[in-house]
Amino acid sequence: MFNIIGADGKQYGPVSADQIRQWIGEGRANGNTQVQAVGTTDWKPIAAVPELADVFAGMSVPPTMAPPVATATNRASNKLAAGICGILLNCLGVHKFILGYTGAGLIMLLVSVLTCGVGAVVMSVIGLIEGIIYLTKSDEEFVRIYVDGRKEWF
Repeated sequence: MFNIIGADGKQYGPVSADQIRQWIGEGRANGNTQVQAVGTTDWKPIAAVPELADVFAGMSVPPTMAPPVATATNRASNKLAAGICGILLNCLGVHKFILGYTGAGLIMLLVSVLTCGVGAVVMSVIGLIEGIIYLTKSDEEFVRIYVDGRKEWF
């Protein structure tokens, strides 16, 4: 049995070696993840624990260099920032730049500025609606539509 330090920095456990193997397979832990055998005081990376070393034996990539697993949550990491900027800075198109839609962001910004504010009214409504839409989508739906689908407007 082991205690383990999660990605959030909190200690969890005790957990079995089989559970840790499962987490490694799911990408929730890697060779650098710190573990402590129950009853001991020292923390070690998983890759240095003899009982768990077999997990990394067939890997071509060192366990500490494995790429992070992309989940819907971390792929939607810009959702909150884009939604808030869409609501608060709506006519400037900042939310578009956050999502990587440079062209759409420039259109919103230039329409707002070059029309001396007249076009900003329309751009504000668009930004407000988009900000609300971003925040009401689930992470999976947001990723499907705006990250993978690259839908720039509404």
